[in-house]
Amino acid sequence: MKKILFLHGFYASGQCVPAMALREAFAGRAEVLTPDLPMHPQDALETISELIDSEKPDLLIGNSCGAFYAQMIAPIKSIPALLGNPHFRMSEFLNQRLGQHEYKSLRKDGHQSFVINVELVKEFAALEATQFDNCNPQFSDQVWGLFGEQDTLAHFEPLFLTHYSHSFHFPGAHTPTAQEVRAWYVPLAEQLLTHYTSF
Repeated sequence: MKKILFLHGFYASGQCVPAMALREAFAGRAEVLTPDLPMHPQDALETISELIDSEKPDLLIGNSCGAFYAQMIAPIKSIPALLGNPHFRMSEFLNQRLGQHEYKSLRKDGHQSFVINVELVKEFAALEATQFDNCNPQFSDQVWGLFGEQDTLAHFEPLFLTHYSHSFHFPGAHTPTAQEVRAWYVPLAEQLLTHYTSF
């Protein structure tokens, strides 16, 4: 059975709506791994890298901040990726939201509160400076972007298209509903698995 690794957005968890919708849609056909990612970006990338080495997923699917991570790690690990509403400027997003916040979906460790501070913003800014360094023409066809037409948070399709050529739209907002995941994310994920693995 194929494996898909889903990387959630910054305010989310592995129990968020898109994660659960993907698990349901691929039940019996592919295992969908939906881990809780650490808040700090380097810790998140290390967790993702370790999961890839141990679980050997066939596809990465990321949403928002998770897509930011997926774009960086996909060419390094040679895994095709679907980027949903990728947020390539997380430092700008976080800098406008300093202070204490709550995760929007339950996390397995039970810690639902977190703090956005200047140091966290700097950590993301440092990664953003090198986020496209591993792009290469030989792999660019294997990273696809999916952009919500009602997204009010991330507007990075033009930047995405400077590095990749497969861009798609869906009539939704930044965080897809379960129905939108089934209608748009799942078919594109199936295509990626069919084109680049033996799905």
